[in-house]
Amino acid sequence: MSIAQTPEPPYTAVIFNSLRTPTGEGCAETAARMEELAADQPGYLGIESARDGLGITVSYWTDEQAARSWKTLAGTVVRNRPVAASGTRTTRCASPP
Repeated sequence: MSIAQTPEPPYTAVIFNSLRTPTGEGCAETAARMEELAADQPGYLGIESARDGLGITVSYWTDEQAARSWKTLAGTVVRNRPVAASGTRTTRCASPP
């Protein structure tokens, strides 16, 4: 993963935090799937992440409505995956209210 190539501001960011399970099994697959889903959403500008026990993923969106839509979709996808399948124990999301 590289640094997202975003246009000049303004744009909106959505930040997801996650904690890996002890084995981390499924984490890479879940991250790849989330990146694919994000890239297919209207208003998507880019995504970047870092993982070392604590995972942080920042996605960039053209506006707050696109960011809210992504937050809703991504939260649903993560919540509906069993821990063993997602490789993460908990997730948190910060974006526009």
